Amino acid sequence: MSNTSSKQMAAASTVFPILFAISIVHLLNDTMQSTVSALFPILKDSLNLSYKQIGFIAFAMNITASLLQPAVGLYADRKPRPYILPAGVVFTLIGVVLLAIAPNFAVILLAVTTMGIGSAIFHPESSRVAYLAAGGKRGLAQSIFQVGGNIGSSLGPIMTAVLFVPLGQFGVMWFVIAAVIAIALQYRVAGWYSRQSVAPRRAASRGSSVERGDGLSRNRVAAAIAILIFLVFSKHVYMSSITSFFSFHLIEKFGVSVERAQLFLFVFLAASAIGTFFGGPLADRFGRRNIIWLSIFGTAPFSILLPYADLFWSGVLCACAGFVLSSAFSIIVVYAQELLPGKVGLVSGLFFGFAFGIGGLGSAVLGSIADATSIAFIMKLCAYLPLLGVFAVLLPKDRRTAA
Repeated sequence: MSNTSSKQMAAASTVFPILFAISIVHLLNDTMQSTVSALFPILKDSLNLSYKQIGFIAFAMNITASLLQPAVGLYADRKPRPYILPAGVVFTLIGVVLLAIAPNFAVILLAVTTMGIGSAIFHPESSRVAYLAAGGKRGLAQSIFQVGGNIGSSLGPIMTAVLFVPLGQFGVMWFVIAAVIAIALQYRVAGWYSRQSVAPRRAASRGSSVERGDGLSRNRVAAAIAILIFLVFSKHVYMSSITSFFSFHLIEKFGVSVERAQLFLFVFLAASAIGTFFGGPLADRFGRRNIIWLSIFGTAPFSILLPYADLFWSGVLCACAGFVLSSAFSIIVVYAQELLPGKVGLVSGLFFGFAFGIGGLGSAVLGSIADATSIAFIMKLCAYLPLLGVFAVLLPKDRRTAA
């Protein structure tokens, strides 16, 4: 059989209804998750929180997801549990209710920890579903899955301006509706997942990955995984500096209202969602390593200029930074899945977990530094993190690029 006909058959097997379903659930899940950061300006005033406490709230949610996701992914590799998918969203639902009624800092920590458990269950198994439904379009499939989450995250600032400023903390209760819809969709996805023959797909993946990896040694694979983790570190610490503190930077520097500052954050996150969608198809066409390098390192000119820009150019530069930077993560996950065939759940859990963990840890550390210095210092310090993307050139060339 010719390579062309093989590719056509693989492309024809892409299950787009399932990909769109998990993308919508990802949108709903991350919309609920984004209520946490969206509430920061409200909680800071109503509960008189410090920047350190705000950072610790993000840390509590993200570190929970970080520690649990690799374990969930490893367990699912050995014994897939399709109906764990709707169960994960149930934890997020419980967290949403607790967050809406939390009277103090301690209950807020309990609420976000519960939401972290929901994320830990949701992301590895949903990423596996994307892998199974991808056919021959793994980059595109992972991007479709990721773009839903990025769109959901981008809605957080809009919720602050439209919902939480007028209604306050209790406005989070509206997201019970989103949780119920997500549970229903995940139940249908779990039905499809339970009918799949996971082992043959894994075997097929193993064969294609050997061809792709050109027989890389174990040490070479380990080094490549370490580089990918380092790149996730640079990307997500910078992202956490923007999502947690960019609105405070705009309020302090330009004296804008909370609502207007959140709209600038929405611009960054919306541009990130758009960039995520384009990243996967571009990687399928031009090679994983090329797009990873361009995505992270290419953000540096915009991030370095951002702290010094006026209000108008702050909007332009944050949009450019979000668009370029965001395309990397879905490609990194696919690249790592192909380096470690047969361990889709473990890889997904490891990288989603590390991304959550480093984002939360970054928020906590940066919050402490902001209390000791200033928000302006944090923005200038983190602006140089995308320069670390240059290390992507050390990754092995993927087969498509080498050809």
